[in-house]
Amino acid sequence: EMALVRVGILGNGHLGKFLHSELSSLSSEFVVVRVWNRSVAEGEDVLPLEKLDGDHLSDIDLVVEVAHPLLVKKFAPLILQHSDLFIGSPTCLADQELLDAVKKLAVEKNRKVLVPAGAFWGGNDIQKMADKGTLKALQVSMSKHPDSFKLESPLKEINEKAKLETEKETVLYEGPVRDLCSLAPNNVNTMAGASIAAHNLGFDGVTARLVADPKLRDWHIVGVVATGPDGFEVETIRKNPAKPGAVTGQLTYFSFLASIKEGRSKPVGGLHIC
Repeated sequence: EMALVRVGILGNGHLGKFLHSELSSLSSEFVVVRVWNRSVAEGEDVLPLEKLDGDHLSDIDLVVEVAHPLLVKKFAPLILQHSDLFIGSPTCLADQELLDAVKKLAVEKNRKVLVPAGAFWGGNDIQKMADKGTLKALQVSMSKHPDSFKLESPLKEINEKAKLETEKETVLYEGPVRDLCSLAPNNVNTMAGASIAAHNLGFDGVTARLVADPKLRDWHIVGVVATGPDGFEVETIRKNPAKPGAVTGQLTYFSFLASIKEGRSKPVGGLHIC
């Protein structure tokens, strides 16, 4: 019989509210103790970020971050002193110093750090190949409607031009995942998750391809090509239903929920993709 997990949610947007509601309905497994958010509306039972401190973490087993990668950087060391951490914005881990610090704290404090697979299909299999050192290459491509991207310069300007197209797709970026994470922190969590799973290649060795396609009105498409020894190759294409302008596909919400549930059975003292 597993103990009840006391949860704190960092982030009260669509995804945070969804997880709050779903975890609360799993009352034999989880209880949501508190929620923090950058902005707090009048009458909301939500704490501001300045109340994310030792006192308010002392009765929490797991903090679920679904806010912004910068908040992981700011609060992960504090959170891991007190509880396990689910990182919903793993693009922050492209910062090697942060990744090293998080891994070290997980071991020192005997905590679990959970990274959701999100829209990344086959994460556990890829992690097994990385563990054995048989993963030779990994490419993750992501195609979305231009309105579904939230980007920083110079990709932002390339995407603005892509919005003027009606048929033609525009390749926004092709290269290592590490360099892309800071340019598209809200959009490429899937690729960051892939880089964590493919730990023998990491953020520098996993290749990202980001495409703006004006014809994708109803889908986000994620393609993964994993290469192993002797010509071994697996290719998957995932079509995730999403309306134009949506940063997160609908099925990703349920994928995050499944990852939190799966995280209960992961061992303490390490970083896990789930």
